[in-house]
Amino acid sequence: MNTSVKSRLNQTILLLSILYFFFSSVSTYAQEFKAIEFSQKDRVLILAPHPDDEVIGTGGVIQKAIKSLAEVKVAVFTNGDHNELAFIVYEKRLVFRKKEFLHLGELRRKETIQAMEFLGLKNKDVIFLGYPDRGTMEILTKYWGEVSPYKNLLTRIPKVMCGECFSPGAPYLGESILKDLKNVILDFKPTKIFVSHPIDTNPDHRALYLFLQIALWELNGQIEKPEIFSYLIHIWGWPKPRGYKPELEIAPPKKLKDSDIDWYNIELSEEEIKKKYEAILLYKSQVKPYPIYLPTFARRNELFVKHSSIKLKREDSLLWHGFKFPGEEEYVEGENPPEKIISALACGSDKENFFVKLNLRRRIDKDFGISVFLIGYKTNEDFSQMPKLKLIIDMSGVRVKDKKHTLFIKDVNLKYENKKRTMVIKVPYSVLGDPDYILASASSRVRLLPFDETAWRIIELE
Repeated sequence: MNTSVKSRLNQTILLLSILYFFFSSVSTYAQEFKAIEFSQKDRVLILAPHPDDEVIGTGGVIQKAIKSLAEVKVAVFTNGDHNELAFIVYEKRLVFRKKEFLHLGELRRKETIQAMEFLGLKNKDVIFLGYPDRGTMEILTKYWGEVSPYKNLLTRIPKVMCGECFSPGAPYLGESILKDLKNVILDFKPTKIFVSHPIDTNPDHRALYLFLQIALWELNGQIEKPEIFSYLIHIWGWPKPRGYKPELEIAPPKKLKDSDIDWYNIELSEEEIKKKYEAILLYKSQVKPYPIYLPTFARRNELFVKHSSIKLKREDSLLWHGFKFPGEEEYVEGENPPEKIISALACGSDKENFFVKLNLRRRIDKDFGISVFLIGYKTNEDFSQMPKLKLIIDMSGVRVKDKKHTLFIKDVNLKYENKKRTMVIKVPYSVLGDPDYILASASSRVRLLPFDETAWRIIELE
């Protein structure tokens, strides 16, 4: 055998080894996933934060459910009218006026209808709620009760402007969103709900998941409890490699794959992958500015997660639950920002108080501070009246705000441990409205600008 033949043979063996390693790895992942099955008895509700999330997150689910003769509805949380970058690239002009933002939202709404009809749904199966793009998390934490509705500085829109939306004219308040979500669920009575993930970096994706949890608590006893599956869209450095690669599977993000999360999966046929890809291309206003990113999700499978709440007992002695959310403690090269400051978060309880413990990679100083959000839910209480606390921690100590109002409470206590790398915050349950559930998250800021944020926890108190 001459040298050139040997070289080609070695190259072939190397290539086959790489392919074997890759596909055997894919197969290993696949064995760890649980399958999602659909039947004609299913009523599948897709909740999408923005126009296009329904297809990149669940384009395969929609096709599988329709083939199984299940009923399918899609509800889109916002019309995506605040994506200026996409607008500049797509229409080659800057956006300043209100009617131009509304035009962008209407453009994206029509793209969604076209794509969903392409996948087999009818126009009546697609619902648009029309709440503010990049404003829903702020509504959840601040805009309840007798306050002026949320209004973005750029769009200056305070209510649902779209005449084809579910509740035209509804003010941008928490009550409006909760009422619409509850009515959508009550009308359709879904057996399965697919919704954005609470670890997603986009605030609308997180807010939709939290609003859904609150709506389901309020509907407890009025409907049969549906299965909830969360899908991932915005995770740092995921999925990779980017681009339309229909031969590949989507694997869990590295920082989550070794966690105890229960992953669910659906496998797509070649025909279904192609149809999902073609549906993605119908979102022309989004594909043009993001030509590589969106097609990345047209692959051999779609991944989902089922979450369960953290259960805490109110007992005499302090008990802690965990000290990390999967993916928050360990930095993985290329997978999360190296500057991530909040490395872990734990929740604890005694008989009278709720505790939050944060591990930080940087001490609090004049430029760096932390905020902790704690939102209480109590059965049979008006959620709009329940405290929605923001604890603002800086060099002067801790300040407490409830929605938009500053509270003067001495009972909220802050102390430091581990050379000021760990902070422990104690909040009396009475300050939180003696809740049955607490929604909790923490974020950091550098020189008043938001920096990083933990996933939201749902804590069930026993």
